[in-house]
Amino acid sequence: MRALFETTTAAAAAGATAGLPAGTWDATDAAVLAAANAVAGELNWRMGVRITEFGPDRLVATMPVAGNRQPYGLLHGGANGVLAETLGSFHAGMLAGPGRVAVGTELNCTHHLAATGGLVRGVCMPIHVGRTTMSFDIVISRDDGRRTCTARLSCLVREAPAG
Repeated sequence: MRALFETTTAAAAAGATAGLPAGTWDATDAAVLAAANAVAGELNWRMGVRITEFGPDRLVATMPVAGNRQPYGLLHGGANGVLAETLGSFHAGMLAGPGRVAVGTELNCTHHLAATGGLVRGVCMPIHVGRTTMSFDIVISRDDGRRTCTARLSCLVREAPAG
């Protein structure tokens, strides 16, 4: 997250609106979205997760079904878990602000409907934003808008380790 804050601060200095903390983000700023995706991590890169919008009240990302299927040709339930954890943890880290980190402590996923192709879209919204804990609802839907998974993530927020 530190790299994201440094990158978005540089983008803000160059004219983008990205000061971060909460309340100052431009959820559609191309430089901010590029910075967010650049630091999303190895697993998200391998699974094709792309952040498309974020702000204090909402974080959105997509993930392809292709490459993330289980042996029966359906989107793997664990892929839904990865997308949900990514959205909630990333959102918590952004809301926590510079010098703080967030880690997921509990994830619950209810799978409603299969996805066999195209993209799934995850929308993360905060339920509770506190100083040391945060909780999020994540809704994952397929291309036709039908909900495939509902998830809830709890995060612990702490000071970032030195260095």
